[in-house]
Amino acid sequence: MLRNITAFIAGGLFGAGLLVSGMTDTTKVQGWLDIFGDWDPTLAFVLGGAILPMIVAWNVAARRARSVLGTALPEKPGSQIDRNLMIGSLMFGAGWGLVGLCPGPAMASVSWGGVGGAVFLLSMFAGMYVAPAFKIRFNRMAEAIS
Repeated sequence: MLRNITAFIAGGLFGAGLLVSGMTDTTKVQGWLDIFGDWDPTLAFVLGGAILPMIVAWNVAARRARSVLGTALPEKPGSQIDRNLMIGSLMFGAGWGLVGLCPGPAMASVSWGGVGGAVFLLSMFAGMYVAPAFKIRFNRMAEAIS
């Protein structure tokens, strides 16, 4: 129960931060990504405000065996840049640039995103559903070529 309450509070805080920072405003995000046009640098402060606390959190977590709630901490992710990371990053960036939303802000804007927000969420969930099958198929194709 404590884990669910903590997740609810953390999710609410994250969503509120996205809303206050402007990350749920698609025009602001697209302005941030438009570095050769009418660039809006204000989201750089959001990025800095996210990275700095995470550096502290990673350093604290590195010295702990268990989380504050007593659950095991996940393994540190690998640092290898492989085909799956590259393809996923390109797809994420293309979607973010075209629509101005990524999963977190899309969920935060679910109540007021309108038809476009609902289409994005449905498309995102459909993509999450079919991605494992495509990953298997692409990996088989890559192995056949190699």
